[in-house]
Amino acid sequence: MAAVTDGVILQVGRLHPTAERELTATYDALRLPAPGDERERFLAEHGPHVSVAVTGPGMDAELIGALPKLAAVINLGVGYDAVDVDALRSRGIVLSNTPDVLTDCVADLAVGGLIDVMRGLSAGDRFVRRGSWADGARFPLQRRVSGTRVGILGLGRIGRAVAHRLEAFGCTVSYHNRRRVDDVAYAYAASPVELAGSVDALIVVTPGGAGTRALVSAGVLAALGPDGYLVNVARGSVVDQDALVTALASGALGGAALDVFAAEPQVPDELFALDNVVLLPHIGSATVETREAMAQLVLRNLERFLADGTLVTPVALQ
Repeated sequence: MAAVTDGVILQVGRLHPTAERELTATYDALRLPAPGDERERFLAEHGPHVSVAVTGPGMDAELIGALPKLAAVINLGVGYDAVDVDALRSRGIVLSNTPDVLTDCVADLAVGGLIDVMRGLSAGDRFVRRGSWADGARFPLQRRVSGTRVGILGLGRIGRAVAHRLEAFGCTVSYHNRRRVDDVAYAYAASPVELAGSVDALIVVTPGGAGTRALVSAGVLAALGPDGYLVNVARGSVVDQDALVTALASGALGGAALDVFAAEPQVPDELFALDNVVLLPHIGSATVETREAMAQLVLRNLERFLADGTLVTPVALQ
């Protein structure tokens, strides 16, 4: 592909400060206004000239359609389910993401969430803070993590990193993927329900999008059962959230650690009162080191695309 040397660079949504500073200082990028009349006027004036969009929150088909010269979308994040890839594919627009650089931090959080919910770390903290310990109450016994059976739904880069960490805990790891992974010794389950029925805890790290929507269904949660635990560091859409809330509130599921939700930042009210649920504000990659690395990878993708029309970390849209 030929180098892209002209056109406007568009920033869509908030980005890491390093990326925002560089986009402004080096590329004189324009920032897309919030939805409303100002955005409409902005797109009417500048939309025809935008060649590259750099986004964190994603881009829908309407916005993509308002940018007739758009040649590339550079996504800050490994997940790109908030980008309408069908709209990109139909016009031959290329897409990049930020894989690998966030693998360790997301895997760390997944294992941390598992330990938290099974050992009751957050619940224990609340117990002490509200004075229950000082008043003579006994904190309930929790569950051991070491030596347990853990299923991983999605054995990609992050799933493998989670599995590697769990091996150090003496856990028995199994997994379900769309395709069996040949170079691992972990047991393969033919379906999410089969996987959930054979483990003590299920960690969800599969990509989001239409293909995985509600993959963790009511049936999967039932297979985990009242002594089972769910950890989700993937996307809220992967889990049937209504079924999850029902299972947790009724005691049909032992507990959950959730970093993602169906309609972020909204969290179901029913979960706030449950001591067996760990609630996190989508912080899987939210460390100083990882976010800086993600910003630098975004900038490398932009620099490469403007130089020769290729990307450092392209996403295959075929």
